[in-house]
Amino acid sequence: MNDNQHSPDSIEALRAECRRLREENDRLRQCLTERGIEIPPPPSSSAAAEPRKDVRPKLSTLEKVAVFRSLFRGREDVYAVRWQSPEGRSGYSPRTERDWNAYYAAKPEHRKRVDKDTRRFLPLTDEVIHGHLAGEHTIGVYPLLQDETCWFLAVDLDKETWREDASAVLNTCRDLGVPAALERSRSGNGGHIWIFFDRAIPATTARKLGSLILTRSMERRHQVGLDSYDRLFPNQDTMPKGGFGNLIALPLQRIPRESGNSVFLDDTGEPYEDQWGFLRSIRRMSQTSADQLVAGAQRNGDLIGVRMGAMDDEDQPDPWTLPPSRKTRETRIEGPFPPAVRIVRSNLVFVEKKGLPPAMLNRLLRIAAFQNPEFYRAQAMRLSTFGKPRVIACGEDLPRHLALPRGA
Repeated sequence: MNDNQHSPDSIEALRAECRRLREENDRLRQCLTERGIEIPPPPSSSAAAEPRKDVRPKLSTLEKVAVFRSLFRGREDVYAVRWQSPEGRSGYSPRTERDWNAYYAAKPEHRKRVDKDTRRFLPLTDEVIHGHLAGEHTIGVYPLLQDETCWFLAVDLDKETWREDASAVLNTCRDLGVPAALERSRSGNGGHIWIFFDRAIPATTARKLGSLILTRSMERRHQVGLDSYDRLFPNQDTMPKGGFGNLIALPLQRIPRESGNSVFLDDTGEPYEDQWGFLRSIRRMSQTSADQLVAGAQRNGDLIGVRMGAMDDEDQPDPWTLPPSRKTRETRIEGPFPPAVRIVRSNLVFVEKKGLPPAMLNRLLRIAAFQNPEFYRAQAMRLSTFGKPRVIACGEDLPRHLALPRGA
């Protein structure tokens, strides 16, 4: 046997060493990805090799799962799975294991309690994430962690004008220096704007940042609407007793992705050709930057740009109903304005919108809105805020007019 030949044993040993090195490289890539460190491309095997358009190696399944989990991080001790009934109803429920023996052994009137006491919530694992990406199921995460922090903030835009609304929100994010990414929803009839943080930050800070972004966006485009304050994820500042808070469905599930939905869009509104390359390039926002923006907005009374509703005892105004300066600082609205505005006083006050800038239309709608005391009472007692809007809007945006309450 000459020097260029190898025995079967030596060849198998070389193959085993190659497998070991590949596994080690996969583990190292996962560690780099989890820490947001870009993986350098491999060196060219020949100095005369043709340059490649995409020098980044394709991600392995393990690396894709690691990138995904590093961004869309919520509670890991529980997750939700989408279900659909034969009648067409659908929703999400926490994935659990149930003790059916205990359930059926109990008396019928006690079964609900037994089920609650014996069921076990299943944790979010790499296998569950892989199943979501592969189209085996659709999962949602609970963004509010048990210590009332969160890794991301998301804004749900579900109106027919979601593209225009998303453009206004993204432009506001750019002005504020907030990195944001737009995802088309799984139905294709809405979108989510995602803001990721480099660490878990207090949910109250994240939500105040979201309120600032929405308030500024409505000055650009009043159609974004005051109800947008109720479409932030996480949806609560504090953890409800016995609950998990609201969940949000995760993107990139295979089945809607094949139809061009549940994917991230570029500035032209088209899906990125390389979704995983885009996810790896997403910049995370620091807590320091978020704190600075929120502190500035609080000084200017510019978080939720509507007044706080009066509580039961009108003679004892609550301290949180006043902005920090004890007066609302309204910025001057730049024109141009029409020489005259037509207003009709009927069952409501109808203000013709023609010629009025978006910031003025937003200011008029805010006059007829206030923060809902019932929402804040429930939140302070850690009760569910479901069905309790954060802002009660009494104005209406009609095609050619704003309709405002007329009073007495």
